[in-house]
Amino acid sequence: MTDGHAPGASSALDAARRALRGLVMAATVRIHRAGVGYAHDEPETFLGSGFFVAPSWVLTCAHVACGGEGGEVAVVYESAPGRGTSAVPGRVVSTLPDGAVPVPGNWPAPDLALVQLREPVDHECVYLSERPAAYYGEGKVLYAGWTVMAGRLQVLDGTLAVQGTIGGWSADVQMRLGENDLPYGVSGGPVIDPVRGEVVGVLKSRSDHARGGTSTGLEQLRTLPVPTEAVDAEHTDPYQAVFHAHDRYHRNRQRQPDTRRHTWVDVQSRLGARPGRTLSPDERVQLLGRLADLPPPVSTRALLDILDDLPDFQAPVPLPAPRGWRDGLGALYESVRDDGALRLVVDYAMGALSAERPFVAPSTPEAEKALWDWVWRAAQRLDARYRHKLAEQWDGIQRERRRPRPGGTGPRQDGAATPGEEPREPVPGGAQPSVLVELVQRGWERDRCDWSVSVAAADGEVIRLHEAERAPLDGLPALMAAPLAEAFRRCDEPGRPAVLQVALPHPLLGIEADTWQLRPDEGPLGTLRPVVLRCSDRDQLPEDDEFGGLDSDPYDIDAERRARWRWLHTHRAKAEVLDCDDGLRKPVPTVEQLRSLSHGTVPVLCRYGDHRYEDDAAALARIVRGGYGVALWRRRRAQSHALCGEFHRGTLDEIASPASVHGLPVAVHHLRMRLRSGRPETYWADGIALLYDDPHQPLPGGDLLEAP
Repeated sequence: MTDGHAPGASSALDAARRALRGLVMAATVRIHRAGVGYAHDEPETFLGSGFFVAPSWVLTCAHVACGGEGGEVAVVYESAPGRGTSAVPGRVVSTLPDGAVPVPGNWPAPDLALVQLREPVDHECVYLSERPAAYYGEGKVLYAGWTVMAGRLQVLDGTLAVQGTIGGWSADVQMRLGENDLPYGVSGGPVIDPVRGEVVGVLKSRSDHARGGTSTGLEQLRTLPVPTEAVDAEHTDPYQAVFHAHDRYHRNRQRQPDTRRHTWVDVQSRLGARPGRTLSPDERVQLLGRLADLPPPVSTRALLDILDDLPDFQAPVPLPAPRGWRDGLGALYESVRDDGALRLVVDYAMGALSAERPFVAPSTPEAEKALWDWVWRAAQRLDARYRHKLAEQWDGIQRERRRPRPGGTGPRQDGAATPGEEPREPVPGGAQPSVLVELVQRGWERDRCDWSVSVAAADGEVIRLHEAERAPLDGLPALMAAPLAEAFRRCDEPGRPAVLQVALPHPLLGIEADTWQLRPDEGPLGTLRPVVLRCSDRDQLPEDDEFGGLDSDPYDIDAERRARWRWLHTHRAKAEVLDCDDGLRKPVPTVEQLRSLSHGTVPVLCRYGDHRYEDDAAALARIVRGGYGVALWRRRRAQSHALCGEFHRGTLDEIASPASVHGLPVAVHHLRMRLRSGRPETYWADGIALLYDDPHQPLPGGDLLEAP
């Protein structure tokens, strides 16, 4: 059978597949416990498989890498066929999920680990796909790994059938594989697309009841934690370090004139692979190598902005969202018609050229020039008018790079902090997108809710990333951790953490969202970013209660809210403590009395959580019904002995300090940061909460979950 090819073509394809197999086997390694020395062929120390992804970097499963002690392992490899194995010490740098507590016999998805060698060695590296595994369709994949057979450690490979996926949220999604046995030890080995000649995943587990098992897509590495303090993002961020080194390795391997060894690009070309719809394998590896010479994007948000600005880019953003230059290129592959693909790639490269830099290395100007040379050569296949536009863009980029910094004489270094410069903060309602969490309380299960996590763009568009139902209220942080991490990565910029908006029905406005902790090694969310609350059921607020009284005249609550909002954002505000007078409790004013207060008023509740005349939900509902979109309170918890005077004085100062309440979310964020660092002058703010409900950013509305 020739599969539709002429005999000669089939023979050439078979030779290419054999060459691909050789490249895979050369890069596949064994993971052993540390300190094996010369006894690295002993099965007793064998933990599993892995593979080289960049010089001195190995990718494997977390359950394999963490089988050693103290984060130390030994990597056993062959520098060339027939040369025998060697062992080199390695250090486990990152695991996914980080800090997981594994269930016996199974590690939580995505179950990935990066191991860095402690000394340089000569070895081959696989080629990693830049497109998410979701793009991989039906058919078969290749795999490789090590196992124990007849008491000896042996490498093996084979084919597996793709049988679909399991897992709903991106961090849990795995590819189901079948029609072959997966023996012990192959976990951590590579999964290869034989058509394109590139690695798409990592073997995770084998099935207990059938042949086959599961694999995790490489794109899950994008969920590695983003360093909070990255001066040199490429070297402090393992994700950027690994993939930049990977792309430079394959570019440099293709350039070497003194080797007869097949490269991955050679094999991909012989397989007839074509990345996307326009680039040859060689063009792709040269472009990725030049992109890898640049500093990485300053943030995922900045990279998404470049993609959004491309005129012909229409594909949905994949999950997890792109994080590096190669991820952005992979996102282009399925976007446009054949006749527009090259322009899209060139426009993307120009976006990378003009992008803000998180740092500027001495080699950066040279790297930019090399990327421009690639762009100009590629543009020779396009029309003269388009080439003229590119030349003007490049000229403008060069002039911008040479422009002196304000207050200095040297050329601008995008993203570099100026001495004494304060970190930038987001302004709600500004250009930066925010993260939106919506909770809906279930009617008959008051301790449970339906929830969703979305990204709210500055133009009002809301992109929902994940939703679930019947979640226990006391378990929300753990359930939301992965979706929130993805949403923050899409929105955060260096020095500008995105605002977290939490939309709640009025009975749940007391939820302490600012205290949620997503990772054991991180602080509460309120110390990491501005966290504000919004009321999601304004149309269902009670109209009267025992102390609130009935509205004497109907009025347009939305018009009142917009009028107050406009005034507060153009004038200096004034705090008004409503429920406490020199330490004595008093009832919150009626809706009619609240409406009579000036538009510059920000209501403050001192006695929230304390014994009071009305319950807390009713007090907040009355404030919302009075047309207020900004209010502040403190949860007293067990601090009934705390003096009220300091809280009254502190809120008066904090609310009056900014020129308008635009700065209030950031002011509260800074208070929480100083409070966590143990500053005694901020103790009065313990338990502070902020309602900041912009009437010009309507909530999406509708059911979180729609019936099929």
